[in-house]
Amino acid sequence: MSSYIIHGGSPIQGTVTPSGNKNAAMPMAEACLLTDEPITLHNMPQIGDMEAVFELLTGLGVDVQRAGNSITLCAANLRSTEPNPKLFAQIRGSLTLMGPLLARHGHFAVPATKTGGDDIGRRRIDTHLHIFNKLGVEMVDKGRFEMRANGRLQGTDILLDEASVTATENGVMAASLAQGTTILRNAASEPHVQDLCNLLVRMGCPIDGIGSNTLIIHGQERLTGAEYTVGPDFMEIGSYIGLGAITAGELRINGIIPEHLRMMEIVFADRLGVRMETVKTAESATGWSLVIADEQELRIRTDFGGAIPRIDDQPWPAFPPDLMSIALVTATQAKGTVLIHEKMYDGRLYFVDKLVAMGAQIILCDPHRAVVVGPSRLVGHPITSPDIRAGMALILAALAAQGKTTIGNIQQIDRGYEAIDTKLRALGAKIERED
Repeated sequence: MSSYIIHGGSPIQGTVTPSGNKNAAMPMAEACLLTDEPITLHNMPQIGDMEAVFELLTGLGVDVQRAGNSITLCAANLRSTEPNPKLFAQIRGSLTLMGPLLARHGHFAVPATKTGGDDIGRRRIDTHLHIFNKLGVEMVDKGRFEMRANGRLQGTDILLDEASVTATENGVMAASLAQGTTILRNAASEPHVQDLCNLLVRMGCPIDGIGSNTLIIHGQERLTGAEYTVGPDFMEIGSYIGLGAITAGELRINGIIPEHLRMMEIVFADRLGVRMETVKTAESATGWSLVIADEQELRIRTDFGGAIPRIDDQPWPAFPPDLMSIALVTATQAKGTVLIHEKMYDGRLYFVDKLVAMGAQIILCDPHRAVVVGPSRLVGHPITSPDIRAGMALILAALAAQGKTTIGNIQQIDRGYEAIDTKLRALGAKIERED
């Protein structure tokens, strides 16, 4: 099992560019199944989860050609609608194979119903099945998890019982080849959903309401090839905000999209006191950079009347659940008390015992709530990464701590962050990988 050996306390300074958004890249790669023409995607993250997606697609018969961070995929000669069950169970992104396979080929089957991804609590798939059923898909074998379409899918008006990102992505891709118009209400609207929708528009499927919670998909008989650049990973950007806040040195993050960071500004800047500034720059691919100031005086801003404030997660455009771990670690270095309320997953906060072992003052109230009292002096300690986001949060804690920290099970971190140790070393971090 690989580990990171980190010696904390060094200034983190310089310029870093985030990789492409992995949560956009996975369904966008799988959208190649909707056409027999090539799809070329740029700014693709080179991470473990993407490797699993490419292996799944190759197993189905998709031709995958790579050129650095650009990928060309062609599903002209698909030979199967049954993905590798072992790979399917490894990553959450495998779920979005269902929509395009059912839309174009009318069939999907896998002898495993365990959904992949991080072990952060129950992650239901009922919303996916509800959408497929409304479009004309039947579950023909629950034991084998096999679904078939009764002819061409039929567009309809669907209300999602939760604003699920992957269910919305499955619904949009399935509806793109359905007959007629499909309306998805209470749809997810995260930047990665927007990227997927914009790709489908380039492939020839008109979609109204992109960026809102009501998507209107005008189904087409066939879709064409397209070329698209994946947007920056705003989760990685949020991680760098936390990193710059709790370590010495000025950190500049190139290639941001300011609209994606509005709630991060409220949480990190307004509630935790992080000094940061959005600036225009010609050096950035997007024309924008975010600068995290060198000297920070982190202070938790109380609510009106001096009440203890709360940081919680909600569907977009509220604060994203994948950054709750980062916000929690940042709070350990801020003066004051804050309640961290993780509403969406009942296992994400269990990693706080590792921070407590490093010296953090945290009370875990229940699976969804933790009280953080700061600032705490963190010290190095042997720990293990339980999932992608908690693993990155532990790296932040280790870089802010005094002494040596060993983080095990870093394959989890590799699934979501491209060459993170290389990027951090370039910023002055003392971090080494031990295989």
